[in-house]
Parts: sequence; C-alpha cells; structure tokens
Amino acid sequence: MHGQLHPLTPHHLPFYIARPGDTDWLMIVMGIFLIAAVLAVGNIYLRLHTLPERLAHKSQKLQFEIVAVLGLLALFTHVHLFWIAGLLLALVDLPDFGTPLGRIAGSVERIADAATESTEVTPTTVKAAESTLASAKTEANAPKEQIAPKKEMPSHA
Repeated sequence: MHGQLHPLTPHHLPFYIARPGDTDWLMIVMGIFLIAAVLAVGNIYLRLHTLPERLAHKSQKLQFEIVAVLGLLALFTHVHLFWIAGLLLALVDLPDFGTPLGRIAGSVERIADAATESTEVTPTTVKAAESTLASAKTEANAPKEQIAPKKEMPSHA
C-alpha cells in the first residue's frame, strides 16, 4: 500500500515530491543548507562585529583595550553606538604622550644619578674644595675692582 499512489494523484509528479514511504531528500538538503547558512551569516556577523578590534590590533594602537571593551558592550547590549565609537576610536590616531614623558623622566633620573655621584665625598674632592675655599679667602682680601653695570638688552617679546 505504501508503494502505490493515490488514485487522484497526477501521473507526472515533480522530482521534489517524495513518494509515500520514501526519504524526502529535498528536506534533508534544505536542512543542511539552513544550518550552513545560519553558521555563515553568524560568522560574517561576528567578523564584522570585531572589525574595530582587529583594526586597532593591526596598527598597535594604545587604545586597543578600550576598543575591545566597546566591541563587547556592543555585542552583548545591542547598542550600536558602542560599535561606532569603537570603530572611530580604532581609526583615529591619538597622540602618544607616554613615550616623550617616559624619556624625560629617564633623562631626569640619569641627571639626578650623575649629580649624586659627583657630590660623593672623596679625598680628592675634599682637597679640591679646600683649595677653592683658600683661593676665595685670598680673593676676598684683594682690592675690589669696579665692575661696570651690564647693559640691558632689548627683549624679543
């Protein structure tokens, strides 16, 4: 009874209509296609959603962490403004204030180290200090010369 068609069925059925008791191959193919389409669209959506993070990571931006957090907020809250803000932040190149300030701090530290090394008390520095003190005393007893006042220079301001 399963192999026979209903008497009112037309004699030429399309290929996609399964006979009673046969496997519906079109439904199986369409099920596989539906699963593949959902996975492909989801993959495209996630790749598009991580675009700002990938842009910031490629160009070694300082604000990479902020862009990543904005991307996650946009993904979980569905507020597209976070994604737009992350994209703009990934595309804009913020000035780097940290590197010059770090170099300045390193230079000042080296200068301070050099100054503390030069003020260490050694026998040679004690003798040099005594000799300069003695010469300063002799110069104090010497007659003072008339020092002419310096001429004022016009300012450039």
